[in-house]
Amino acid sequence: MRRKLLPFLTIAASLSLAACDVQTEDEANSIPEDSESVETTEKISLELLGSAADETDLNIVRDQLNRNGFDVTLNTQPDYASYRSLRDAGNYDLSIASWTTVTGNPDYAVRSLFTSNGDNSIIDDEEVDALINEAALQTPDEYTETYDELEHELVDQEAYIVPLYNSLKAQAFNHDLLDPDTIRLSKSRAFAWEPVSYNDESMNDSETLMLTQTMSDLTSLDPIKGNDGSINQLNTNMYVRLVNLTDDDEVVSDGSLSYSHAIAEGNSDYYFVLRDDINFAAVEDMEAVDTGDMVSGSDVIYSLNRAKNPDAVPDHRTYSLHEHIDTVSLLSDLSELEETQLTDGSGSVLEALEAELDAPISSVVESADDVNNEAGNYQVIKLTTTEPFPQVLNYLAHQSAGIVSQEQVESINTYDIDNFDITTDVPYGDQRAVTEGDTYDNHLYASGPYIMIQKNDYEATFQKNPAYMNGTENEANIANVTVRFIGDEDSALSALRSEEIDLMYGLGETKYEVVEAEENLTLQSRQSNGVKYLMINVDSDRDVAQSADLRKSILYSINQDEISAAYDGLKLKAYTTVTPLVDTGNELIPDQSKVEEFYQNYEDSAE
Repeated sequence: MRRKLLPFLTIAASLSLAACDVQTEDEANSIPEDSESVETTEKISLELLGSAADETDLNIVRDQLNRNGFDVTLNTQPDYASYRSLRDAGNYDLSIASWTTVTGNPDYAVRSLFTSNGDNSIIDDEEVDALINEAALQTPDEYTETYDELEHELVDQEAYIVPLYNSLKAQAFNHDLLDPDTIRLSKSRAFAWEPVSYNDESMNDSETLMLTQTMSDLTSLDPIKGNDGSINQLNTNMYVRLVNLTDDDEVVSDGSLSYSHAIAEGNSDYYFVLRDDINFAAVEDMEAVDTGDMVSGSDVIYSLNRAKNPDAVPDHRTYSLHEHIDTVSLLSDLSELEETQLTDGSGSVLEALEAELDAPISSVVESADDVNNEAGNYQVIKLTTTEPFPQVLNYLAHQSAGIVSQEQVESINTYDIDNFDITTDVPYGDQRAVTEGDTYDNHLYASGPYIMIQKNDYEATFQKNPAYMNGTENEANIANVTVRFIGDEDSALSALRSEEIDLMYGLGETKYEVVEAEENLTLQSRQSNGVKYLMINVDSDRDVAQSADLRKSILYSINQDEISAAYDGLKLKAYTTVTPLVDTGNELIPDQSKVEEFYQNYEDSAE
C-alpha cells in the first residue's frame, strides 16, 4: 500500500512521542514487578459507563482503578444511543466521554462542556465560567495563561474530569479508484466531499462515492439542532457557511458563501461580501433540483439569529456556540466600508473586501433581486458581537452556522413551540421526513454542495446541488454520494478492503497495520483535536459529586502511558480538551501516594 504522510505529523513522529517505556497491552494492565510498592486502601464501588466502541478504554480504566483499590463495575452499552440515554439520565459515577474541537478554537473546546449553561455541561462553577469567558476575549498571545488556570481548576483543583488521551485522526481510501490529490484530511472540520474525484474523471457522473459513518440514528438535519457524530459530516456538506476552515484551522472565505471577509478595528464588527452563484437545492421525484432561490443575505440573517436564540427551536443543541452574536444585518451604505478601518490598521474594510473580488464593489444592495456581482452589486453582511470576540469566526465555520432557507424552514416549522409534541410534529430536518417508507416527505432545502435524497437503517443517499458554484473550483465533482451506516469498525474496514466502500473516515490506531498491508489502500494520519476523558457525575447525589478528594483519588489512578501502549503507542497525552490547541505544558502524572492521600481525606471528611 501507499501511505500518505502529512507534513505536519507523521506516524513516526507520533510513535516517538510514546517511545519511552512503551508497553504491551498485557503490561499496561499489570503492575510492573519493580514498581514502588504502596499499600492500597480498599475503596468504594464505582460504576463506569461506556459503549461497546469504548471497550478497550473501559477495560484499561477499570483495571487501573481496581489496581488502586476501587471496585469498578462496567456498564457497557451496545451502541451510542443507549449509552447516551443512560448518561443523560445520570446513571453512572464515571463515563467515557470524548470531544473534538471541530472549529479549531479553544473556546469551543470548553464552553459547551464546562460552563454552567453549556449545552453539554453538568458543571456549575463560577470560577470555571469566569476563566472561560475571560479567555474568550483574549488573543492567542494572552489566553495561554488563562487556559492554564482553567485546566488547573478543571483537573487538579476540582477533578471534574479525568483526561485519558489525545487521538490521531486518520482515514483510508482506495487509491486505485480515488485521486489522492483530491482527498483532504482536516485537523478540525468534517470530511469535505466536493473536492473528491475519481482517477478516471468520466466516472464522476456515473459512479457513486461510497463512504461510511457509525451512527444511523440522525439527531437532526436542521444544523442548529445537533452537534454530534451522527450529523456533523452530513450537515457540513449540506449547508454552506459564511466562512470555512482550512485543513490547518485557518479561517478563510474559500469555498464559503462569502468571497471575502474583514474584521474592523475593535474586533466587534465583521463584514462578509456574499457571492451570488449558490441556489438552494430541493428534492423532487428522488432527484436534486435547483429551486431557483438564491442563498441570500436575508437567509444569512435568519439563520444566524435562530442559531444564537435558545428558544428558536425545541431542543436547541448549539445556541451557546453563537451567544456572542449581537446583531446581523445587511449593509446599506457603501461609505461605511470606506470609512471603517481594519483591526490591524492596514487599510479600510472596503480595500480588504475588494482584494478578493473580480469586480469592485460599486454598490451594496439589500434585495436579492438587485444582486449582480458581475456588475459590482453585492450584498454585504455586517455581524456585530456583544463584545470584542475574534473567535466568533471559528464558530461561523461550524456546521451549526449553516445557512438555511428562511422561507422553507418557516413553512415547515408551523408548530407551537411551547406545545411542541415530537410524536405528532415533524420539524424541519427531522429524519422521518427523509426516511423511506410512509413517513417520507423530503422537505430539505440545501445551501451546500450536496442534498440528502433519502435514508434507511442501512444507508443515506445524496446528490450534488445542481446550482452550487457551477463552473468554479468549488463545484462538487462527484454527482452521487452514499453514506453507509456501519457501527462496527472492523466491519467498516472489511467493507473498505472488499471495495464495498471507497473511503473510511475515522480509522482507529490499532487498524493502521491492516491498511498498510493492502496494496490498493492509502492511509492518511495527523494529530486531531479529539480528546477522550472520563466525565465524573458531579450533578448528582453520588459520592463522586460530593467530594473533590474522592475525584482526585480517581484522577491520580490513571496512567496515560499504559493506555497509549494498548494502542501501539499512538495515543498522545492530554490534560483537557484544550490540549491539542493551546500548549499549557500541563500533564497528568499518576501517583499512588496521592491516590491514598486524597482517599483518606475523603474518608475523614465523611466521618
